[in-house]
Order: sequence, then C-alpha cells, then structure tokens
Amino acid sequence: MKKIQSLLVGAMALTAVTITNAGTLVINSDQADPAPKKAFAEIVQKFEGENPDITVKYNLYDKEGYKTAIRNWLSTSPPDVVFWYAGNRMKAFVDRGLFEDVSDVWKKEDLKANMPSATPAMTINGKQWGVPYTYYQWGIYYRKDIFDKLGLSEPKTWDEFLAVNAKLKANDIAPIAIGTKYLWTAAGWFDYLNMRTNGLDFHIDLMDGKIPYTDPRVRKTFEHWKVLVDNGYFLENHASYSWQEAQPFLYNGKAAMYLIGNFIAPNFPKELDGKMGFFQFPQIDPAIGMAEDAPMDTIHIPAKAANKKDARKFLEFMARADNQTLVNAALLQIPPHKKAHAPDNFFLNKGVKMLNNASGTAQFYDRDTDPSMAQEGMKGFQEFMVKPERMDAILKRLEGVRKRVFK
Repeated sequence: MKKIQSLLVGAMALTAVTITNAGTLVINSDQADPAPKKAFAEIVQKFEGENPDITVKYNLYDKEGYKTAIRNWLSTSPPDVVFWYAGNRMKAFVDRGLFEDVSDVWKKEDLKANMPSATPAMTINGKQWGVPYTYYQWGIYYRKDIFDKLGLSEPKTWDEFLAVNAKLKANDIAPIAIGTKYLWTAAGWFDYLNMRTNGLDFHIDLMDGKIPYTDPRVRKTFEHWKVLVDNGYFLENHASYSWQEAQPFLYNGKAAMYLIGNFIAPNFPKELDGKMGFFQFPQIDPAIGMAEDAPMDTIHIPAKAANKKDARKFLEFMARADNQTLVNAALLQIPPHKKAHAPDNFFLNKGVKMLNNASGTAQFYDRDTDPSMAQEGMKGFQEFMVKPERMDAILKRLEGVRKRVFK
C-alpha cells in the first residue's frame, strides 16, 4: 500500500511540473521594514534568475504577527522556508522536531569554515538547523548635534552616562527614546544592564534558568535601571509606542538617545546626515568584560515542508558570500560569512570594531531564554519601567515563572 501511495504522490508531482513547468517554493518572511523588504525582493529575483525552473511565492508578514503565526504553520501546514532567529528561539522549534536538520547544506557550502562565529549559535546536538544571513550590533544611537550644543561627549562610564541624562533632562529633552508597546525593546535595557553589572557568564546562566530572579545580583541590575526610571530619563508614555513610533522623537530633537539594534540606521532621515552618532553601552563595573548583544537572523526549512529540495537550494543560495554581501548592503548589517563584505558605513564600521573587541556576545533576551520565560520576563520589564515601585514583586513573580519553566 505504501509503495502505491508514494507512486501516486510522484505522479501528482510530475503532473504539477508538467502544468506549471516549475517547482513552487513557498517562503514566509517577517522582513517587512522598507530596507529588508527591498533587499529580499532583489534576492528572490536573483534566485529565480539562477533557477528558472523554480517559482518563488514570497509571503511577507509584520514581525509581531509573524511571531505568533509561525507556531501554527510549523505544526500544521508550513511553507518551505521560514525566516527566524538563532539561539533559544531556534532551539525551541528544534526540540519539538519542527525544523529540518540542514547539516548537509553546511557541509556542501563549508560553512563551519566560512561562518566560524555563527556556528555555535546554529548548532544543537552537533547538527546545524538553519543558515544565518545577517547579524548586527546593538548600542546607543544619539543626536550628535544636540550633544554638541549642550557640550556633551559620548559617555564611557555609568556615572558619565547619568550626567549626560541629567543635562538633557534639565534642557527639556527626553534623554532616552524608547517604545515598549512590543515588549522586546525593554529587554534590550535588561540585557545591557545585567551584562554590565554581572557579566556575560552570569547573564547566560540566568537565561538558562540556573540563577533565581530573586538573586541579589539580579536585583542590583534592576537598581541601576531604577535610577533611570525614577529620574524620568525615558520617553514619557513609552508603553503606548512601538519601537518605530518612538523614532520621530529622536528625529525631531525631542529625545536624544536610543538603545537599539543597527536595523534603525536605514530609517534615519536624510536631513540628519552627519547629525547621528553611535556609542557603546557604557561600562558599569571596570572588573566586568564588555559583552554585546549581537542578534543573528536566520532562515530554516520546516520539518513538514513540502518542497525541501528547492528549499535547500535557497538556503545554499543565501549562504553564499555574494548574496550575504548583497543583503547586508541594503540592511546596513554584518554578514556572518567571512568572505562577504560588510558595507562601508559609519555605524557599521563602529559596530564591527566594537564586536571584534567584545568580551563575548549574547543573542538577545527573548532569543537566549525559554520562550515562556521570555514572554513573562518582558512583561515584567515593561511593568517595571512604568511602576518601578513594584520591583521586588516583579522579581518574585519572575522567579515563580523560572521555577515552573525550568523545573
């Protein structure tokens, strides 16, 4: 019976090819912002040009909706390729058997040699589960012209950073732009404050559920954060803005700094050319190494994908140095392939130098910890930024979640 069934499937596939004269490759993507949207339109066109027997159906979704929808697709009727993220975000789907092992693609393209920095983030149980196409620095983007006008320079230490915030606030400028309507932006603050207060190893142990949220060292991270919140250094009503909706405050000069990833750089208005700067998140404890968030964006083949053959071709295509150069030129980000070239760009040059000198890198809070922990953790961070007096209650609640999630 099984043999007959496979023959029928083969016949159906053959009929489809005869009618359309092409395989159809279905790709679901969350790269909907203008720069990545344009970049991947070009990539798809190039892929189809090199593979005239394949027709690509490229479906674009907004990031927030995508995060929810992908869970349904993967377990029901998935596309052939999905865009996603390295770290725990990937691991959650690998553990549930929802992503395809693509170690063969890595071997064929010699990616362990060509992407040495990305290999650990893509490897689980000795196998590779996707292909990364970009990573990028996080740090503080700021209005150089406002700093110059007020006689401020880039802060290197926590005390200098607090002094900059105080001076901006005294001049009726919101020191820090942020939108926490979608919770992950607050997580960036937690990551940096925790890595600068306690170090990368401690941070990763916390992400892995090995350290209680009620640990005094985690409380110390929140105490540093509380100084910024209590002094009113964050943009007012930030919980009502998305990260995009908070940007105009930076551009119109009502706010001066923004802790964010380099994906913001393509959005800078032309009239601010030369007026935007970038600095590394300041040092809090000189004894602690300067680790950085450097999230990696990835593509994967769902385990239940219908067209894995052409999906592998697309992953091989995206793994090539020329295509990684092409995509990252539009994204203003850094290609993981060591033979690819990062664009010559003011912000990227700073980012590459900073990451090359970093004591280590993390993926990002909601990519480094268990998804259930991440969701509750980020809710707690946003709540803390609005109601800092609830700090101890929030930490106690997060500890309850940690015990439940990590058992």
